[in-house]
Amino acid sequence: MKLIIAIIQPSRLEAVKEALTKVEVFRLTVMDCQGFGRQKGQSGIYRGHEFSVNLLRKVQLQIAVNEEFVKPTVDAILEGGHTGEIGDGKIFVLPMDDCIRIRTGERGSEAI
Repeated sequence: MKLIIAIIQPSRLEAVKEALTKVEVFRLTVMDCQGFGRQKGQSGIYRGHEFSVNLLRKVQLQIAVNEEFVKPTVDAILEGGHTGEIGDGKIFVLPMDDCIRIRTGERGSEAI
């Protein structure tokens, strides 16, 4: 079992969800978050004064999958999230020791 964490542009969320649906990944958690990477925030001008925004709005997806769904899930996120611009995001694939469904008490891959 793996936990896939993806940080993407908010504008690409719907495209990523559509791509995940195509590969039969229907369960995910979405969180609003802020951060910056290589672009180090943005500068702007408001009413004649320059200001900088150090943190940019992003969306974090958390998706728990069984081994056979890792590659299709990562490929779907890449397909839906790619714009070719700096700030497209990152995907992290982490090992997951256990998963427990609270309602039934099922554990492991059956709980995903």
